Amino acid sequence: MGNAIVLKNVTKTFGGTVAVHNLDLVVPEGALYGVIGPNGAGKTTTIRLILSILFADSGELTILGKRSALEAKDRIGYLPEERGLYKKMRLGDYLAYIARLKGVDGPDLKRRVRGLLDRVDLGSAETLKCEELSKGMQQKAQFAASIIHHPDLLILDEPFSGLDPVNQRLLRDLVLEEHNRGATVLFSTHIMVHAEQLCDHVVMIHKGEKVLDETIGGIRAQFDPRSVLFEAMDPQADVSLLETVRGVLAVKPEGPAWDIALAEGSDPAAVMRAIVAEVAPARIELRRPTLEDVFVAIVDGTTPVAGDERTRLRASLREGSHITEVRR
Repeated sequence: MGNAIVLKNVTKTFGGTVAVHNLDLVVPEGALYGVIGPNGAGKTTTIRLILSILFADSGELTILGKRSALEAKDRIGYLPEERGLYKKMRLGDYLAYIARLKGVDGPDLKRRVRGLLDRVDLGSAETLKCEELSKGMQQKAQFAASIIHHPDLLILDEPFSGLDPVNQRLLRDLVLEEHNRGATVLFSTHIMVHAEQLCDHVVMIHKGEKVLDETIGGIRAQFDPRSVLFEAMDPQADVSLLETVRGVLAVKPEGPAWDIALAEGSDPAAVMRAIVAEVAPARIELRRPTLEDVFVAIVDGTTPVAGDERTRLRASLREGSHITEVRR
């Protein structure tokens, strides 16, 4: 398999502002990549460069083996951050029109439109005008328009923004369906939990620069916090006993639970068994770093981030998120 997207040393400026700086990015065919970072990081600019909506000041881009996305436009599906529908058109007619623009026509088109509307839970809205749809319905309609032609490359810019938890789950399921069909998926989000739930691989962007490009598994291994979350069965249990367990570095309270830091080189499984032997647990689990934790840690390590700014950064990475389980 080849690469669906390749960017080499891509830079884009707007006046004196550098929106994207020397960005390298390789997205293999069939991958599911997330481009993550807070609002204003350069995610949307990157997507617009990939789609040839904007053109780079310098650097090279290859999209689906072509020098420009314009040469492969019928193989690409795109959901922009700024939603836009033809408000006076009826929804079914709108989707059929978009399909024809992408080269899909024939006697089966109506059936394809109706089937897709059912998939996005808009089957009863086929004859409604787009302006009569709610904001969430409009967003699902535009997602439907982005996949009506079964694209090889699907690019979604902040696809979950403004959706309630039920429709966020529905859209995530649809994205996974497209990926399982064989589409390469690239989506941007400032809400880290969405990338964590969906992606095989994430690219973190901060102030126009790539600060991480790694698989989810690789990130967890690289940023292993080496700590255990422990909650005693008996709230009155003497948790200080855990400080004497071999391999335990420190024990700190965290709400009703305890954060137990592990010494370098210790075996987490062995330490957890020893902890359980000392104090009966209601809950014990090896902590995994969240993408939010990783992003903030990287920013802390590369730029001065004051306490208030760190708090604002974390808030921007959670805004609009609804944590629900997704089974892949």
